[in-house]
Amino acid sequence: MLKLLLVAVLAYLVGSMAFAVIVSRVMGLPDPRTFGSGNPGATNMLRGGSRAAAALVLLGDALKGWLAVWLTLQLIMPLALPVQATAVAALAVFLGHGYPLFFSFKGGKGVATALGILLALQPLLGLGTLLVWLLVMGITRISSLSALCAALAAPLLGWMLLDQDWLRATVLALAVILLAHHRANIGRLLRGEETIFRKTR
Repeated sequence: MLKLLLVAVLAYLVGSMAFAVIVSRVMGLPDPRTFGSGNPGATNMLRGGSRAAAALVLLGDALKGWLAVWLTLQLIMPLALPVQATAVAALAVFLGHGYPLFFSFKGGKGVATALGILLALQPLLGLGTLLVWLLVMGITRISSLSALCAALAAPLLGWMLLDQDWLRATVLALAVILLAHHRANIGRLLRGEETIFRKTR
């Protein structure tokens, strides 16, 4: 139990690194929590007009999700951790992103971080979920709708690609939390008010 608690705390702290805020400060850009959707994530960074910053945030947020889960997987045998430590790390790093200790518990929705987690759990699961996001984004140009469709697809793909029920339950839990983080977006989608990203030349 103590080992699982340590995994949870460390993964949560990794998740608490809000790359949108960090990148903004390093690059001298406005805090993403002060414009657009107010969400410290890659999409809102793109709204701020910096593709480079958005790309860095996307990479950083995905990497921390991947790292927390991958590192836990590597340490299961050396530290005699229960295999469920992977689920603990996945959920903790995701919650750390959404409710970061270092930034007043006001974090992002977690789409990129969830992708990193899925890639670490099962690469095909992560790639399949990413493909759903890309297809919906390519058709609708609506980031939130793409994320919602990917979140709905992930548990279905997980059911097919994962061979343990507790891992499937982990993916389902991540999807439910992600959907909850998009409550406001769902409302705007239903009202036809959600932002559409126009193609640029």
